[in-house]
Amino acid sequence: MLNITNNSLNKTVTLKDYKSYKKAFKRKYFKMFNRFLITFAVLLIIILFLPWTQNVTGKGSVTTLTPEQRPQTIQSPIPGRIEKWYVNEGDFVKKGDTILFISEIKNEYQDPLLVERTNEQRDAKSKSVVSYQEKIKALKNQVNALTNERELKLSQAKNKLEQSRLKVKSDSIDFEAAKTNLAIAERQFNRTTTLQQEGLKAMTDVEEKRLKLQETQAKLISQENKLLASKNSVINAQLEISRITAEYADKIAKSQSDRYTAETSQFEAVAQVSKLNNQSANYAIRNQLYYITAPQDGYINKAIIGGLGETFKEGEKLVGIMPANYNLAVETFVDPIDLPLIHLNESVRIQFDGWPAIVFKGWPNASFGTFAGRVVVIETFISSNGKFRVLIAPDNEEPEWPKNIRVGSGARSIALLEDVPIWYEIWRQLNGFPPNYYTPDNENDTKSKK
Repeated sequence: MLNITNNSLNKTVTLKDYKSYKKAFKRKYFKMFNRFLITFAVLLIIILFLPWTQNVTGKGSVTTLTPEQRPQTIQSPIPGRIEKWYVNEGDFVKKGDTILFISEIKNEYQDPLLVERTNEQRDAKSKSVVSYQEKIKALKNQVNALTNERELKLSQAKNKLEQSRLKVKSDSIDFEAAKTNLAIAERQFNRTTTLQQEGLKAMTDVEEKRLKLQETQAKLISQENKLLASKNSVINAQLEISRITAEYADKIAKSQSDRYTAETSQFEAVAQVSKLNNQSANYAIRNQLYYITAPQDGYINKAIIGGLGETFKEGEKLVGIMPANYNLAVETFVDPIDLPLIHLNESVRIQFDGWPAIVFKGWPNASFGTFAGRVVVIETFISSNGKFRVLIAPDNEEPEWPKNIRVGSGARSIALLEDVPIWYEIWRQLNGFPPNYYTPDNENDTKSKK
């Protein structure tokens, strides 16, 4: 064995005389092993051609069909301090039941009469609004009175202007008459002077005509002065109209300015009243927020902040609650390569954690290994885990899901596809190819109906 000597034992010793040789090297054992290999090969070939149902599997958990039925936490919209708990973990609460009472920690809201004092400020501002309204009415009346007075003054001035214009006409006529009389007096004087030079008139007649001429000239000058005075009266009347218009325009503008100022103050007071109303309503609502109530019927799961006197910020989680009424569903995730094979309303089999896939006699409340469901939601955007989320609801035409499963339990979904030979499925898995694309029968029926 170690080739120490040159003598070979296999030439001097034979094994044929031993019983072990006869048992190990008999020919019939080779025949049986060969038959076994042939039978196994035939069975393997037959198995390779047996049908295999392709499927898309996914892992997920039990959830609820609608978002408002899922477990939630209750937050406080305001910061505060826990003063009293009214429930214990595991208690059932109805919608509106008080869970805990909190107190205020911000200084600006700690006044117990904050709402009443705000209402007093609002009432005072409301009275100032009424006062401004009365002031605006008085200013409007003042503007109306000034407008009426201006119209009367303008009417008087216009009448005076018209009188002045008529007097100008009258004086102008008298002035023309005076000019005519002067011309007549000059002709008479000249004629008398000529006749006196010829000896036909006495000197006294000439002097009378000269006196009359001078009187006529004086009357003409006097009449011209009256005409100029009348024209000045017209100008003065026009100036008076302009003065009255400017004076009352200034008074009316001042009254309107005061009215606009009062209206501005009124609007500011109204805005302050509205702001105080808003503050009062907010304070009243804030007082109601000191009592944390249940948003719906459910069970108290866990107190996240438990001790008395603990403070928290707004929006911080205080307690968890599980709705009492909910419809179960399975939230599963499939790979992007398998997403085109999942269709809405497609039947899916589900295996829940705690329920065996193979049913055996004696297992309590378990008559099925997998349960039926239908796809109701397929998300169009990939999740953070790199897969697409699919929501599966119970199939009402199949046996009900187990009653003892809870939200959050694990689940495994299996969507059955087409039947293919086993060799094809092995070849597909080795090459990493997706399952055969197919369209469900119900989708084809829907398209044909359309």
